[in-house]
Amino acid sequence: MFYAALAALAVIACGNRGANAPAPVEEEPEAQSIQRFADTTYASVNNLKLELVVVDTLGNGALQYLDDPYNKVDGTYTFRGNQFREMPVRGTVSGNPTKIVKVWEFETDRDNTATSMGTWGGGTGWTGQPMYVHWSDSMVTAFKNTSPGLTSEFGPREVILGSLSRRVYFINFETGKASRKSVDSGNTIKGSISVDPEYAQVYVGHGVPAREPFGAVLIDLYQHKITHSFGRDTKAWRNWQAYDGCPIVAGGYLFRPGENGTVYKFAREQGNLKLVAYLRFREAKEAKAAGMESSMAVCRNYGFVGDNRGNIVCINLDTMKPVWHYDNHDDTDGSIIVEEIDGVPYLYTCSEMEKQGERGSAYFVKLNGLTGEKLWETTFPCRMAHVGTKHFDGGMYSTPLMGHGDCEGMIITNICDNNPAFHGKTVALSRSTGEVLWEHELLRYAWSSPAGFYNEEGKLFVFVADCYGNVYLLDGKTGKRIFNTKVGDNFESSPVVVDDCLVMGSRGSKIYKLRIQ
Repeated sequence: MFYAALAALAVIACGNRGANAPAPVEEEPEAQSIQRFADTTYASVNNLKLELVVVDTLGNGALQYLDDPYNKVDGTYTFRGNQFREMPVRGTVSGNPTKIVKVWEFETDRDNTATSMGTWGGGTGWTGQPMYVHWSDSMVTAFKNTSPGLTSEFGPREVILGSLSRRVYFINFETGKASRKSVDSGNTIKGSISVDPEYAQVYVGHGVPAREPFGAVLIDLYQHKITHSFGRDTKAWRNWQAYDGCPIVAGGYLFRPGENGTVYKFAREQGNLKLVAYLRFREAKEAKAAGMESSMAVCRNYGFVGDNRGNIVCINLDTMKPVWHYDNHDDTDGSIIVEEIDGVPYLYTCSEMEKQGERGSAYFVKLNGLTGEKLWETTFPCRMAHVGTKHFDGGMYSTPLMGHGDCEGMIITNICDNNPAFHGKTVALSRSTGEVLWEHELLRYAWSSPAGFYNEEGKLFVFVADCYGNVYLLDGKTGKRIFNTKVGDNFESSPVVVDDCLVMGSRGSKIYKLRIQ
């Protein structure tokens, strides 16, 4: 089933995005049997203080469909590929690969504007995943007829990414040359941009304020310009208006968690967004809200998100009411991933070690997504590392990789333990028990998320990149290192996988296309 689905994904056409604003994706016959999860609330929600505001009172806000629109497009349109945040981060290789080679590199601009958090230069930061789009023939024609931003390198296979230079770049996947002129978003972009799976537009979240408006913007790809801005929310419970988390489309709406402690729900149309509702939450015992840097995962009508204090919250996306709350001890920046079995969503996530002092633990947990019940917990001892007046916290910053093929039942991630300072490792755990199956020591810690490549026999090979520019190829079953070399300066960003290649950016100014061979 896994390989049939992977093959089917590669041939899906993008037929429902025309030159005019398209209608939302209609449910396929087999998707009509999908049932909504219950509109219920568990006692754990009493741990939270809430403010739910419905801005648009004309509609009931119910999701228009429950299936995943990202599974209907040819490409990777959002962080880690779909609503579960776990697909496609899977490539294909022939035989048993032995090395990683560079295909091309692309250089971004640098922004040396002084901000309250220093200067950010160029390249990409955390999470900074590029998006890969294989446009249909009709979309290629539509862009050629409407967009003023195309270059002579424009073609159907395109990479789109946000940069620390504050610009959004468009790159020809084949040649590594600019396929469109870059668009200035106004401020530093640290997180991953998102391409709408049903409209020709890109969603961008700002990471560091240097100029107004500071918040989030929408780029209309037909007009090749920003057509919607969402600036500071002065009534938010936290006065940090950044959006490092990647927004998600579900049921015809766009959901965007913010670092201001608010989850926003927007109605969409070509080139524009309309605020429908928003939810603010914080721990009842705390005076201030925590921000959300992780990217929301979705299963049917439930959304799952974590915040900087370790609050894991399930939200009914129809009503925007919380369903349950789980306290995972500490800052949760790595995104939750979902596995649905027999109608039950199971969640996997891990915390950092930020609020525990010099030493503590990262808590890797599996939760029942319907109830918030903890099924297992595995801890990883971590500590802080210090450089001058700065410190680096331990724990998980990456988003895990679900194992399939010969690694079915495994989950693989990167842990920064700082023991010794700046040390990290890639670990594999059992999805059923949480038992650590193997650990592989890296040369330095890794914030970037691991990616997987499968050969004809279903053997998994794991790609990892660390914060000192090293890249690794590991045997997924054993964790044995097959190959490593230094490519960039600092890989904080996660890769996007296409066939036997991947594209990822580094701090500095370089974007790389690498091939596993």
